[in-house]
Amino acid sequence: MRRDIMKLLLGKKILLLLLSVVAAFMVAFPANATIHGISGPTFNLTAKTGTILADDGASIFMWGFANGTGVMQYPGPTLIVTQGDTVTINLTNTLNVPVSIVFPGQSGVTATGTGGVPGLLTTEVPPDNGMTVVSYSFVAAEPGTYLYQSGTNTELQVEMGLVGALIVRPTTPPFGEGHAYNYADTQFTREYLFLLTEVDPEIHKMVALGQTPLINNTDAYPVYWFINGRAGFDTIADNFVTNMPNQPYSAVARAHPYDVVLARMIGATRQMHPYHLHGNHHRIIARDGRLLRGPLNEDLSEMAFTTTVAPGQTFDALFTWTGEGLGWDIYGHLPGDPLAPGECRGVLADPNCDHGKPMPASLPAQADMTFGPLYSGSPFLGSAGNLPPGEGGFNPNAGMMFMWHSHNEKELTSNNIFPGGMLTWMIIEHPNVTIP
Repeated sequence: MRRDIMKLLLGKKILLLLLSVVAAFMVAFPANATIHGISGPTFNLTAKTGTILADDGASIFMWGFANGTGVMQYPGPTLIVTQGDTVTINLTNTLNVPVSIVFPGQSGVTATGTGGVPGLLTTEVPPDNGMTVVSYSFVAAEPGTYLYQSGTNTELQVEMGLVGALIVRPTTPPFGEGHAYNYADTQFTREYLFLLTEVDPEIHKMVALGQTPLINNTDAYPVYWFINGRAGFDTIADNFVTNMPNQPYSAVARAHPYDVVLARMIGATRQMHPYHLHGNHHRIIARDGRLLRGPLNEDLSEMAFTTTVAPGQTFDALFTWTGEGLGWDIYGHLPGDPLAPGECRGVLADPNCDHGKPMPASLPAQADMTFGPLYSGSPFLGSAGNLPPGEGGFNPNAGMMFMWHSHNEKELTSNNIFPGGMLTWMIIEHPNVTIP
């Protein structure tokens, strides 16, 4: 009995320590509601070496693409272009092996450059310390979410980190900005990228030691899982934090009630990952950069509880949280209280709004409760309540937090340490809270 109590206390201390890091990130580094990347249509990428940090403290040797002369990134820079652009990616190579890039979902890709070497899938850049430039070009004909990756020894080079996201925005009026595709029902308020990867550290050690010829890729056994190149609680830090220079992209999502959130999911791994969005079902509107529409333009989108993202596959999904149908007023209004902008769509007559309805249960006394570190002291969105000394403080805006994560429980660890791995959060904020 005493041992069990000690385990519980130790577990709570560890959780509080981790969540104190979470709180520091949330207060000091508010996440942005846009996808960070570089805009084209011309890009200069360099294949380089670098090191990333896993959330258990491990340092892992990597390869990756850099933006020009910048540092290697894991994943590579997110490339953002507009439908109809002639996209050009100029690649140089400072690795000790040939490297190339392929663009699944794009047609008519050409590769040119003096010094390029013919490869299995495309023209490769030799290991000549950046002397050769190979230019890959194509017309971004279809909007959507895509992957780009090395086309050379892909089973190893993608594992090592030579992978990134390509986003093509639509152009057909009146759509374009704020739409995922050229249809009105693909409009979104905010968008977030979730690029899923995995790492077998033993392979990376062998590469770092110059033992690449001895690697048997069929024996790969990943024990680290990442979203946008980060694992576990690291995913909620803001973009471009200084302690992770090679892992610049955040993965935390934030939204207001009734916002339409576009989740762009990419599988850049060997394995399938069931990615689960807590808080509500999401609507899959596109797969592999192709809108789910029938031959008569009928809507073939589908609601999902969890989306299994296969290797090389991409999904676009729309997610909305409203708090409707709870049976009580999520904002804590009394009957007759006025609605503020953003609450219940501002429509008092909305039958799903539950405006002014009290909670159907009474909260127990504090002495009878066990407090979670993210609890604000109140069951109402944006409202803080009384908390015992030493509790709370990890949810400064009193938001509703939902974990978004792999539904494969092993992938919620980092080298068998829980919590970690392929997890992040969606934070629903009160309409009065500013989301950058």
